[in-house]
Amino acid sequence: MNEMIIKRNELLSQKVIKGLASRNMTGYYAANREEALKLALSLIPEGSSVTMGGAMSAHEIGLVEALKAGNYNFIDRDAYQDKRAAMLMAYDADVFLSSVNAMTEDGMLVNIDGNSNRVSAIAQGPRKVVFIVGMNKICNDLDGAMKRARNVAAPINAQRFGLSTPCAKTGACMDCKSPDTICCQFLITRFSRHAGRIHVILVNDSLGF
Repeated sequence: MNEMIIKRNELLSQKVIKGLASRNMTGYYAANREEALKLALSLIPEGSSVTMGGAMSAHEIGLVEALKAGNYNFIDRDAYQDKRAAMLMAYDADVFLSSVNAMTEDGMLVNIDGNSNRVSAIAQGPRKVVFIVGMNKICNDLDGAMKRARNVAAPINAQRFGLSTPCAKTGACMDCKSPDTICCQFLITRFSRHAGRIHVILVNDSLGF
């Protein structure tokens, strides 16, 4: 990665971390994927029950593989025939892993969901939520974050799941009400009432969508 981009990301991350702190959330900066993995594992005690939404970023830093191989109770919903039962386990888990569709420079998190199991677990239930966030997802403000979530993350995820939505065909949000829409619930996390619950690891890399 270009040295100037690295320096810019380091400086921007300081602003984001201060913003998170003002919102009762804890931020961290990882210089690379390996450092992000070490940070994430330091936040997850051995023996913890851990589950997740569809966080590609957690896969990309090797966190999912490390949890499966380690001394953790990793609840892999893909291994369950009853997906609903696996999703419900998330609400009583010790740790929930996620990423964001976008976030602001002053620390607000933006997520859009179809089934809503991910956004509901972020909002309430799991004792700790650990976000893995590439610096590519940081936006100037809430308007920019919403636009990114709707026009970058949502179309790519619709394509990834093979859904028949207008955005999957055009690559941009059409504000649809398609039966296949994954834009059913919008969650903006602007403050955490519970100190120590939400942790955001900013990674100096392009992760997820």
